[in-house]
Amino acid sequence: MYDLIVIGGGPAGLAAAHAAWEKGVRKILILERDRELGGILNQCIHNGFGVKTFGEALSGPEYAARFEELVENTGIEVKTDTMVLDVDPDRNVYAVNPTDGYVTYSAKAVILAMGCRERTRGAISIPGSRPAGVFSAGTAQRYMNIDGFMVGKRVVILGSGDIGLIMARRLTLEGAKVLACVEIMPVSSGLRANIARCLEDFGIPLLLSHTVTEIRGDRRVTGVTVQKVDDKMAPIPGTEQYFDCDTLLLSVGLLPENELTKKAGIDLDPRTRGAYVFENRETETEGIFACGNVLHVHDLVDYVSEEAKFAGEAAAEYIANGERPRDSFSVTTSGGVTYTVPQKIRKDSGMKLINVYLRVNRKVKKGDIVVASAEKEIARYHKENLAPGEMITVGLPSVLLPVNSGSDTLNVSLEEIAQ
Repeated sequence: MYDLIVIGGGPAGLAAAHAAWEKGVRKILILERDRELGGILNQCIHNGFGVKTFGEALSGPEYAARFEELVENTGIEVKTDTMVLDVDPDRNVYAVNPTDGYVTYSAKAVILAMGCRERTRGAISIPGSRPAGVFSAGTAQRYMNIDGFMVGKRVVILGSGDIGLIMARRLTLEGAKVLACVEIMPVSSGLRANIARCLEDFGIPLLLSHTVTEIRGDRRVTGVTVQKVDDKMAPIPGTEQYFDCDTLLLSVGLLPENELTKKAGIDLDPRTRGAYVFENRETETEGIFACGNVLHVHDLVDYVSEEAKFAGEAAAEYIANGERPRDSFSVTTSGGVTYTVPQKIRKDSGMKLINVYLRVNRKVKKGDIVVASAEKEIARYHKENLAPGEMITVGLPSVLLPVNSGSDTLNVSLEEIAQ
């Protein structure tokens, strides 16, 4: 019997496990399906990681190595090359690896930190044949940065997520010609800094409100057709552009890896595709916590580590003191706020400040994030330069939570300030 089992040895899992150790939890096990710790960071050789966490810009492997070193200096047990097959509501974890075979582990608490995966061509149903040369951006990144293979010479990128933007620069630096980055939405889903550094600095056009409507080629991609879309995302006849290319990269979104979450009987929020959680990142199943990209897709790994540290500390408190009362506020959204994490806030959380992560559905130059209960405003946060691709954090003091308002709901909304 372990005190804590952490599923996933990427940035979230490492930060959560170390935070729990720092809070006095001693029997901790990390289970990682890959052969080494670090997760997706191992293939992210560009810098820019860690400015918030470590005060300097690191590459992905360097950032991962910092947390690996922290874990190595503890008594935390690590099992790599271990695939977790199932988790049940009683915190039993079923796994398999080449050394131990099929094993069942039990714990007082479990932290889910499995990360996320890319959406594929099948998920977006692009018409055309199925030739070689169509890659997800992350797969192309692994081929180039880990395996040393060039994926193409003339490339179109569908989607403007951060991995796609970074791969546009990476491919260009390796001698490929990136013809365009095509985005179906009217705004990019990537960070503004990445748009500037990865597209604008290299003269790569960003075609907003456009999508790929046909893939051509027999054995290998020979070209793609791109069309403009209307406000209902339907292609507009007569706007076709043909790009002569040998490669199409897909950067069309990330999905939390929540198969194990569902097996544990935990309901998912359709907006985040992660678990519903309380303010301490505990799911609706007692003693099972979630953090990082398995909970909701983050834009910066620093936020992943920040949230995971908090989840690890909360798991340590649960192990030491048991469950807190679950009488709570449900958090709803309106006015342009697409989701919040957490979705529930305990009325007696024991916390002075509750960090609420959220995203908005449009670009806003100036606006206020407003928290209200029973239509009465309890907090307001002024923000500037909001965008769908960038997560927003607000700190809600628990003393502002209504005591006897007659409402069990908190609403978070966006009020745009006219220029």
